[in-house]
This record gives sequence, structure tokens and C-alpha cells, in this order.
Amino acid sequence: MNKKERVDAALRGEPVDRVPASMWGHDFEREWSAQGLTEAMVENFTRYDWDYMKVNPRACYHVEGWGAKYRPSGEKYKAPIFVDGPIKGSTDWKRLRPLEPDKGTFGEQLHALQLLNHEIGYDAYFMQTIFCPLGVARYLVGNKSEPVLHTLREERRAMHAALRTITDTMITYAIACLEYGASGIFYATNKWASRDLLTPDQYQEFGEQYDLEFFDAIKSRSKITVLHLCGNHVYFDLLSSYPVQAINWATDQEGNPSLREGLLSSGKAVMGGISEQTTLKSGEPEQVKEEVARAIEQTGGRHLLLAPGCAVPPETPARNLEAIRRALT
Repeated sequence: MNKKERVDAALRGEPVDRVPASMWGHDFEREWSAQGLTEAMVENFTRYDWDYMKVNPRACYHVEGWGAKYRPSGEKYKAPIFVDGPIKGSTDWKRLRPLEPDKGTFGEQLHALQLLNHEIGYDAYFMQTIFCPLGVARYLVGNKSEPVLHTLREERRAMHAALRTITDTMITYAIACLEYGASGIFYATNKWASRDLLTPDQYQEFGEQYDLEFFDAIKSRSKITVLHLCGNHVYFDLLSSYPVQAINWATDQEGNPSLREGLLSSGKAVMGGISEQTTLKSGEPEQVKEEVARAIEQTGGRHLLLAPGCAVPPETPARNLEAIRRALT
């Protein structure tokens, strides 16, 4: 099987010659330009011979077009630093206006997708990362949840106005990503679909309706759409019926289902199995191989795409990433 055939079979739950795998994470030094991001992604992809790619741009790219300012930390292992943003109070949420999909930072990302399509698009699928509207809202205020929570509790109309603008912008941008070569979309909930932040009713009001509108807009264009449920106590059952091909989450975090439980309850392909913050970051290669074996055992090796539960820390030892590939050969 080639890489695309292997991923397609895994998504359908059919037999594979080996379980497809991929790991991803930030390169905080090189992710500030289309060329730098492309080089970092391709370097990781080719070094470990992964089967598919989740593009991992700087998280703040979603909001820079609205005037949110972030700067590089200047440190290899530290995320960008928030400087200033357009939201000073609840009424400012109403002032957001839709962004053009090919201008500013979005245009930079589209250029990166063009470059990636040229580098690996013939051989493998690659997905652009897009945050849910609530996740974008949080980055508008410095990646802090409380200003968003305050507004959705006290000024619901203002938050809905912002989420409408963000959703419209992200839909047109996602369509552009697919037109520029991306195989699909990796849609991240950024910890919002979790009882740690919202009640189920709150997520249905401020999350689900916008999520479903997004998925409906891209469903005929995306070859592979992945839902990433971030954090502890995720609302897996609430979101597992979303129209996606695979679900990615951290099985080792508190209150989350195992791969087996997720597979049985959703009927969809599961993407995960590797504990990026523990085993992969600070364990030994033999422990990594054991996790690979457990993931395959839990799923029978079908409907499985081996992956981390979230971004792999940049300080992760190369020997542990190499252990994943050795365990699958």
C-alpha cells in the first residue's frame, strides 16, 4: 500500500499492511513564515517517514488579521507571547468583521499549503489546522478563557455576534485551504468541548451550532476531516456524531475514553494512542513501543491512525519518535 491507500483503508476500517502513523508539533523558531513552516513540516515528515501530515502552524495565526499581536518568544521550546489584542471589553466583540481568506496571515498560510502540496501532496494527505470559533475567540484575548467565559455569561449577544463573524471567516478560509492543495481540515476544539470549561448546554449553544455549520460547508471538498477534542473530560459522546472521518483526543487525560471505548461508541476511525506529554517526552523507546502495541491491541489494528493526543513537545527525543516507526515495521 502507498501512504494514501493506507490512510484511506484505515479510515474505512479495512485491513492495512501496517497501521498509518504521524506525529506533529510546533517549531517555535521556524513557524513565522510560509517557507520556514514548510521546511519544518517536511523535515519532520520525511525524517520519520510518516504516512500523513497534520500541518502545525503557530496557533496565533488565526487572529493576527484581527489585530491580535503576538511575538516570537525567542526560545526554542516556548510558545509565542501575547502583546496586545483588539478586545478590551465585551462590546468590542461586536466590532469584529470578516477577514479575506487570502490576505495577511491567512495568505501566508495558503502559500505554505501550496509549498506543501508541491513537496508531499502527490504521496500523502495533509490537513490544515483550524480552531473552532471559541478557540479563535480565546486567542483574540491572549489565549485566556476567562474573558470569553465572562462575555458568554454576561453579554451573550456580543459573543454570538463574534462567533458568527469568526465562523464565516473560517469557512471561507477553510475552503481556500482546500483549493490551495490541503487534503483536509484538522478541526481543534481547544479545550472548549469539555466540562472543565462549559456545560453541555453551553457548548451546544456557543460551540455545536457553529461547528456543524463549518463541517457542512466543507464536507464536499475535504478528503479527510479530523475532529480534535482537546483537554480533560471531553464531551466525546456529544461530538462523536459530527460529520468527520476521524476523531483525535488524548486517551491518557482525566475523564477521557480509551481508544477502544472511543472506537466502539463513535464507529469512526480513532486517531491517537501515543501519550505525548509523558511517554513520548520523557519515557524510553521500549515504553513507546509498548504504547504502540497497546493501541493496536485495543483496536485490532483497524480504524486506527496512530498519533499523539495533542502537539508533541519540541523537546521530545528523536529516539522516541524513531521507536514508533520501528514498532510498525
